[in-house]
Amino acid sequence: QVQLVESGGGLVRPGGSLRLSCAASGFTLDYYAIAWFRQAPEKEREGVSCVSSGDVNTYYGDSVKVRFTISRDNAKNTVYLQMNNLKPEDTAVYYCASKVPPPGLTHSCRGYEYDYWGQGTQVTVSS
Repeated sequence: QVQLVESGGGLVRPGGSLRLSCAASGFTLDYYAIAWFRQAPEKEREGVSCVSSGDVNTYYGDSVKVRFTISRDNAKNTVYLQMNNLKPEDTAVYYCASKVPPPGLTHSCRGYEYDYWGQGTQVTVSS
C-alpha cells in the first residue's frame, strides 16, 4: 500500500525556518522522483522543488532558490524540505509527491505527472 505522509508544518515568523518531512511506505523511495508542491488559498498549485531518482538532479522554483533545500534519507525512506528565511508569501499547504522515473527520464524530476500524493501540511508565515 503506497502512502506518503507529510509533517513538520506550522506557524512561523518571517525569517524563521521549518523542516518538512515526507515519510513513504509501500515502496522504496530511493527509486522514485520526489517533488514538493504548494497551494495557497484561491491560487493554483505550484512546484517548489524536486529530486530525481538516485539524487542525480534537483530543481528549485525561482522564488525558493537558496532558501529551500530538498534532501533524502534512504535509510528512513523519508524526504525533507528544509525551508529557511521564510516569507509570508510562502504560506500554503505543502504536498509531497512521488513518481517512478519514466523511460529515458531516470535522472529528471520534471516534465511528467506525479502518481502518489500525501495529504498536505499547512505552513503559515506571519508576524
